[in-house]
Amino acid sequence: MTTSTILLLILSVIIAAGLSFYQYLYKVKNQSKLYWFLAFLRFISLFSIFLLLINPIISRKINEIKKTPLPIVIDNSKSISELKATKEASELHQKIADNKEIAAKYDVQLFSFDNEFEPLEELDFKGNQSHIDGVAKNLKQLYRNTNYPVVLFTDGNQTMGNDYVFSFQENTNVFPIVLGDTTTVFDLKINQINVNKYAFLKNKFPVEVFLQYNGNQSISTTFAIQKGNQTIHKQTVTFSKDKKAQSISVLLNADKVGITKYKTVISSNVKEKNTFNNSKNFAVEIIDQRSEIALISDINHPDLSALKRSIEVNQQRKVTVFKPNEIKSLQNYNILILYQPTASFKPIFEQNKAAQINTFIITGLSTDFNFLNQFQNDLLFKMSAQKEDYLATFESTFNLFAQSNIGFENFPPLEHKFGTIAAKSNLNTMLTARIRNVQLQNPLLTFAENGSKRNAYLLGENIWKWRLENNLNKKSFDDFDLFTDKIIQFLITNASKKNLNVTYESFYNSGENIEITAEYFNKNYEFDDKAQLTIQVVNLKTKASKKYDLLKSATNYKVNLDGLESGNYSFKVIEKQSNTSFSGVFEVLDFDIEKQFVNPDKARLEQLASNTNGKIYYTNQIEKLAKSLIENENYIPIQKETIKKSPLIDWTWLLVFLIVSLGVEWFVRKYNGLL
Repeated sequence: MTTSTILLLILSVIIAAGLSFYQYLYKVKNQSKLYWFLAFLRFISLFSIFLLLINPIISRKINEIKKTPLPIVIDNSKSISELKATKEASELHQKIADNKEIAAKYDVQLFSFDNEFEPLEELDFKGNQSHIDGVAKNLKQLYRNTNYPVVLFTDGNQTMGNDYVFSFQENTNVFPIVLGDTTTVFDLKINQINVNKYAFLKNKFPVEVFLQYNGNQSISTTFAIQKGNQTIHKQTVTFSKDKKAQSISVLLNADKVGITKYKTVISSNVKEKNTFNNSKNFAVEIIDQRSEIALISDINHPDLSALKRSIEVNQQRKVTVFKPNEIKSLQNYNILILYQPTASFKPIFEQNKAAQINTFIITGLSTDFNFLNQFQNDLLFKMSAQKEDYLATFESTFNLFAQSNIGFENFPPLEHKFGTIAAKSNLNTMLTARIRNVQLQNPLLTFAENGSKRNAYLLGENIWKWRLENNLNKKSFDDFDLFTDKIIQFLITNASKKNLNVTYESFYNSGENIEITAEYFNKNYEFDDKAQLTIQVVNLKTKASKKYDLLKSATNYKVNLDGLESGNYSFKVIEKQSNTSFSGVFEVLDFDIEKQFVNPDKARLEQLASNTNGKIYYTNQIEKLAKSLIENENYIPIQKETIKKSPLIDWTWLLVFLIVSLGVEWFVRKYNGLL
């Protein structure tokens, strides 16, 4: 307390005592104990009031020793068990944590990781994935702006996430402890398979297989691809000390509709320590036919190339470009894209009256709008000879299919004749037109449905600029290509709208995320965020059944079915209130990525230690690591002195004390007839 506060307290005592003496004892002939008691109560009350007014503050110095955090992180994945290093991982980390000198210098904290990072509770070494990159990200969040060392018990074999070698921040020194035997053993491994998930019936589809050899001698091996009990491809592959990796490319026949499972196998005459990584399954869904699309135009324009490239990104689509007089029959095509129709398109429109093929009409400066008014019944065009640039505005209420705003408002304008465009039928508009900041009623991209017939209209040319702008902004064409793919998919699908749409894959690898998403729409086909969706999953072999709730996200509902064993499953998604349902099947392929390793990845752990100015250690060097941590002068505990200021007396209790003293004084005076 300051000197002025102490003087005020002394003055308060004198004034409170003086006033109490004057009120009860001054000029009183009989100074009985009653008057002295009342004077004391009055003194307490007055002094309490003065204390509330002065509010004296006392300062205390608190000395605190801040230790450097020392996270000890243990790999809890299956690969540690496969490398027979569970005992070392379980015992050695505790040896460091229990070291008294380390505990005196560091704030030791224990963590474990597999696919998730969490405080250490129990090690069971049953994790299905190794996410070392996730360790770096979580530690960065926990210890911001702090220099600290990390002790990492792992085999260095990561199965998910970014490259962990470059993930740890600069103020972190990582000391990896290599778990597992680093002695090089003979091993053949199928490292990776690249194959499309879909192929088309009676076509060939490519399969690329990466093989890896661990050894020092030249060896001849046999590589085969099997379908059921039949070997459909077989070849000899040679490895040597200088040639430890091979890439095999094979073309396989798509000869049966549906999901077809394949198995790749590599073998030799030499006995291996780990044969689990000698085979790997993959599956391909064979589709019965491609979607044939006719792109018809009487002029040459960059839009034609942009549309063809964008649509054919989806390998289920094939686009053929024609002049109006070159196409003789429409029966072989699923969609007609009519680019800037003129009178030369008359035979196309007349044939399509009978064929009833869905159309995507794109208009622009070369379009004959009088002709178009005669041969379609969705829009009425009243165009002038003047041209105009039209920008796009995305309509968030659009609900024919799920499409997010990919930045349409920032895309370059489309060119079109100036005028008015009126709807002659019920339209669902995704993009409306505006001129600079003036919003118009004209649609820019709109859709029409009449029974099973569907039409789309893009009212402007130079959409190639949109695809280019998307690539400049996002460094890829993906958003624009997905946008065009959804338009084509809408036109290909003639089925009526469904309230419940479910998205899933036909097959998954065991150990990876098995996610199923669903969208539920109300009677107005608006996304219903109050739906109650459940899914029942049944193993077709064991008939075991599990039921889950789907969780709502911003635009859909999701469920994660991780942990399912390999096998065939059926599922049924049900919306409780409307009883709307959707059924499907999928397969979980037998594959355990954590059983693919025969050695720890010593090279990458050495690189990690080098990048972070740490040092790699082995399980027999724990004492050296402990000594290094103890003697490291970069991590010295810091003593912090904190001055804590607090009121001398809590005002709440002081106020209660004041009320009690005044109350007692009043009752005593009342009882003795002094009021």
